[in-house]
Amino acid sequence: MKAKFSLAPLILLLALVFAGAAQAVKPDEVLPDPALEARARALSEGLRCMVCQNQSIDESDADLARDLRILVRQRLVAGDTDQQVMDYIVSRYGEFVLLKPRFSLRNALLWGTPALLLVAGGIFIVLSTRSRRRAPGSTLSAEEQAALDKLLRD
Repeated sequence: MKAKFSLAPLILLLALVFAGAAQAVKPDEVLPDPALEARARALSEGLRCMVCQNQSIDESDADLARDLRILVRQRLVAGDTDQQVMDYIVSRYGEFVLLKPRFSLRNALLWGTPALLLVAGGIFIVLSTRSRRRAPGSTLSAEEQAALDKLLRD
């Protein structure tokens, strides 16, 4: 018997490999200046859709993502630098809108607290086991020791 070879799995695999992220940018949003459009796309890739939360605004079909894409393009047309556009968006929507948050003391505490708690827990365990080892055993009085010896002999 000959084994049948189907091209369907191979075609599906190739389609998945070469499939890029879907772009939700509508034709009416695209800027006529290719340089400004490229900057807008680069900025949009770093901004989170507040509705979808795991997609950039460039990939999302949500109305809020569309509004953010238009806002980014308006700011670029107005002459803002990339940093000014990002600062403006963050000032309006908070740092959560960034897919890659900026490093700050607040973020460091957020990410570092679990590690600090783990280290503190380890230190607590080590110190508590050491204190248990050092705790003196209860010493028996002469009468109690004699009673214990008698019980052990019998």
